[in-house]
Parts: sequence; C-alpha cells; structure tokens
Amino acid sequence: MLLSLIRLSNLILLSALALVPNLGRAQGLGSLQVEVVGHWQGKPLGQVWPLQVTEPNLRVERLDWLLSELALQRSDGSWLASADWQGFVGLGKRAVVPVASGIPAERFTAVRFKVGLPAAVNAADPVQWAPGHPLHPDTCGLHWGWQGGYVFLALEGRWQKPDGSLGGFSYHLATDERAAVVELPVSFHGGGPSTLRLALDAALLLEGIDFQRDGDVSHSRPGDALAQRLQANVRRAFKVVTVAQDQFQETLQAEAPATATPKGATPVKLDITKRFPQVALPSDNPLTEQGIVLGERLFHDPRLSINNSQSCASCHDRSLAFTDAKRVSIGAQGQVGKRQSMPLFNLAWSQAFFWDGRAKTLREQVLMPITDPHEMNETLPRVVAKLAGEGPAFEKAFGSPEINAERIAKAIEQYLLSLISQDSRFDRAARKVATLTEQEKRGLQLFVTEHDPKRGLFGADCFHCHGGTLFTDHQFKNNGLELAEDDLGQMLVTGKATDRGKFKTPSLRNIAVTAPYMHDGRFATLGEVVAHYNGTLHRSDTLDPNLAKHPAAGLQLSAEDQQALVAFLNTLTDEAFIGQPSLHSSVTQKP
Repeated sequence: MLLSLIRLSNLILLSALALVPNLGRAQGLGSLQVEVVGHWQGKPLGQVWPLQVTEPNLRVERLDWLLSELALQRSDGSWLASADWQGFVGLGKRAVVPVASGIPAERFTAVRFKVGLPAAVNAADPVQWAPGHPLHPDTCGLHWGWQGGYVFLALEGRWQKPDGSLGGFSYHLATDERAAVVELPVSFHGGGPSTLRLALDAALLLEGIDFQRDGDVSHSRPGDALAQRLQANVRRAFKVVTVAQDQFQETLQAEAPATATPKGATPVKLDITKRFPQVALPSDNPLTEQGIVLGERLFHDPRLSINNSQSCASCHDRSLAFTDAKRVSIGAQGQVGKRQSMPLFNLAWSQAFFWDGRAKTLREQVLMPITDPHEMNETLPRVVAKLAGEGPAFEKAFGSPEINAERIAKAIEQYLLSLISQDSRFDRAARKVATLTEQEKRGLQLFVTEHDPKRGLFGADCFHCHGGTLFTDHQFKNNGLELAEDDLGQMLVTGKATDRGKFKTPSLRNIAVTAPYMHDGRFATLGEVVAHYNGTLHRSDTLDPNLAKHPAAGLQLSAEDQQALVAFLNTLTDEAFIGQPSLHSSVTQKP
C-alpha cells in the first residue's frame, strides 16, 4: 500500500490574540503567524491531495490536531506567554490558526506550544464558541461529544494485515493528562510581522507502534500505554523549518456583505437549544416572517415542475422528517432516480448538500432539483414566468415585486433554515424532564462505546460518525456498502478514486420515521441497518478507518444488544417537529 498525506499550510487568519504581560512600555510591537506543513520522514509532502509517498502497507487518511498556549522564550530565559490562543490544523482541511500580536522588539530563543488544551478550556461547554472559531465543533470536528472534552489529536488510516487484508486504525489522543507540550529552539527578533513555519513529521507519530502488537484503537483511556507512546511521539514530531520576517501580511477571510432586513418585513430569530453548536446564518439573506412564509409556499408549489404536478414537498413530507418513504425518488414525469430523498432539518449546520456533496451551499442546492431532468425537469425562466402573479408576496419578503431565480432560492433557503429539530425524548431526558428505559440506556451505552476487544470494550462505535448533539459529523464516508456500478458516491463529484463509495453522513435524529435507509434505500428497517454494521462489511480500499478496524466477522453484538440500539434510535424522534402542520399543504399535488 501507499501512504496518502496532504499539506497542512492552508490557513485562515482570525483576529489577532495578544501575548502578555509587560508590553506597555515596549515599542514596535509585532505579530507572529504560525504555519504547519506536513513532512514524512523529514521530506515535505508537497501541494497536492492526495499525495502518494512510498511506504509499504500503510495509508494515513486523517491527521487533525489542536494547538494552544503559544509562548516565546526571551534571551534571559523568561517566557512571553499567550493569554488566549488556540488553533486547529488538519490534513486536507482549512487550518484555523490565529495571529499572535503584541510581540516586543527583542530576541527570542525558543517557542513552546501544546498539542491539546488547558484543562479549563477542555472541560468548558463547546457551544460558547462562535462559528469559525478553531474550537467550534463544526470547525475542528474534534469535540468528544459523548465523552466530554476534546480529542487533541486524531490519527486514522488503513494498514495491510499479514494475510493481505486491509485493516483500519483509529488513534485519538485525549484527556488532560495526554496533552503534549512541545518546545523547540528558534532564533528571531520581534517587533515586526513574522511567520514561524513548523513541520510535523507524520512518520514520527507512528514510530515504535506496531498495529498487531499494540492494537489499532486508542482513545486515551486510563492505563492506555499506546496513548502514552503517541503522546511521547507528538513531543518530538515537530521541528522549526524557518522564521520569515517582514514577509507576513495579515489577511482576513472575506465575508459576504450583510443585507438589511427589507422594509416592512419582520425579522425572525430562530429558537435554537443551547445544547446545539452556535450557527452562522447567511448575512445576505436575513430571515423574516414574510420570507419564510414565501419559502414554504414555494416549497409546496407544483408549478416548480415541468408539468405542474410535483412540488419539493412531494418528495419531502414533513410527517416523514421531510423524506418520502421510497427507496429512490420519482420525478415529475415518472422518472426513476437512483438515490433516496434526504431528510430536511438542521440544515443550517450542514457544510455540503446532497448525498454526494455536489452543492456547497443550501441556496445552490434548492434550485438543482427544479432543473434536474430526473426530478422536476423544469427551467428557471419558465418557473419565474409561472410565478408572475406572486409579486405581492415577493414584495413583502424582499421589498420589491421582482421575481427571479435568486429570490426563489433565497425564499426557500429561509424556509429550510427555519426547520430545527431539537426536542426528541432523548433531548428531554438530557434535560432531565423525561427518562429512558433500561433497554434504551443500554442502546445509548453501546452507541457511545468503541469496539476495542484488546481493552475489553465491545461497543457499537456509532459515535465516531454520529457523535455530538446533531448526531452527524457532516462528513462523507464509505460505510461498507457494496456499490452499484452507476453510483460511486462522492467520486462522481470530485473525480478522486479516494472518494469512491463515500456518501454524506446523515443525522440520526428522526431516523425512525425516515425508512428506508442508506443512499439507495436498500434497508427497510433500523434492525437491518444495525445488522449491517454488526456484520461483515464490504471491505474496499476506501472503507472508513473506524469501520475497517473492526474484525472481519463484524462486531458480533448479541440480538439483545442490537435491539437495544434500535430502541435508543427510536428515542431520537421529534414528534412536535414532524407533527407540525404545513401552512401550504393544500397546494401540493403528488403524482
């Protein structure tokens, strides 16, 4: 096998965070940008993902970590430490590393930082972090939703076993005692803009680790020698590459200009539970009562289809959590699709849309089914013409009666963003106003426990992909399904063989009412879904590492444990959400 890795230097610069203390009398205060690039056995990994480097029997597919407590050592041996500095770096992802400011014009001889977080920050509620902050769960994907605290470093991949089969490994460094302090010699003079470039040698992280001997799972549980080895390796895996001075110019990520609420429209603030991560709503499409009402009406309007027979709601029924109970969708003219309708709720947190992620924004997504020849098969100019009489509703929502494709998309976007599902019996139990049965509690325990027989753990490992209060990681995974030749998942969008068979991880909220299951509706019941993950998976090259690490024979959970998992999943149904009546169901015509 070959090792797949990627560069790490794509950085988003946040607002500068000051170093402390005693800076009041210093002149010419400077700033420091920290970049991290990937190496393998001392050699830079380059610019293209995926990048192949020769290394037998091994492939690394995920390497993400958190940084904190940046400090610089003065020539007198004292340290200038950051007051509040955290960063996130990940392979193949946009790193979020803030610029450190307030650096005086003096000589510095060492740099120190932590792979991990201070104990107080690690224990704090992650909902405090604004969207885009490195510790926001959707930014880093490293908050350990069911265990508490963060994963400080996630290292996952595939390895070839002696019998030639592909296994998986999943190493997660976590808990306060496993935070790794890294100290490196450096020489530069502060007072101006500087860039500190570090290298992380991924090969050193695995040095001295044998998958067969040491195991393919580590989650930093007490007494875990493998986690201790990984922590030691982290401390020596970094080195300073360069310190470039007078070359750094701070740039902030451009944001779309905010749009004022149209005159006469009533602003809407979504009522979102404090248990959910903070969310960034589109600043150029403020939610209003009039916009949401128009969006809901358009969502139920069959005029969006070629023959005026099918609306968005035809394939997205609220009583089914906005699915349609069909294996695959049927178009306005009877066309048979190849994928199931996805549920529509909590879309404000999604980062890509459709099973294959081909739409990057919700606004882009809502127009695609209208023009798709396998779905509504209409043109946008014809839709605009058919809606000519709706000018007064568009004027209420947008301030003028003009009707165009952009406004149609914005109105439907507003409606879909308002669909928040957050009050299942599980949620009420979390608030201590309801209780779970013993069987449901057993299902939850299985859900949040990894399968690690070497350490006496026999869980279902569901949380790796469905952790957190949203019950999804928003990622695209190969979950061990045998593929149809005409549907290779995300590979059809990216063209990358490494994305073969990867589909979007759906939320498990309301899962009991969204049958049948998987992208092609191949499983009729939740029992069949659990049996799939419990049994022998289709072991392709792109199978997710957290599934590939399971025994070839499967998890072998008992029938009682499988039933307990189903019982727990049934607690995720939000009856109030799916039972809410539509204001415009009367205009929906189903073929």
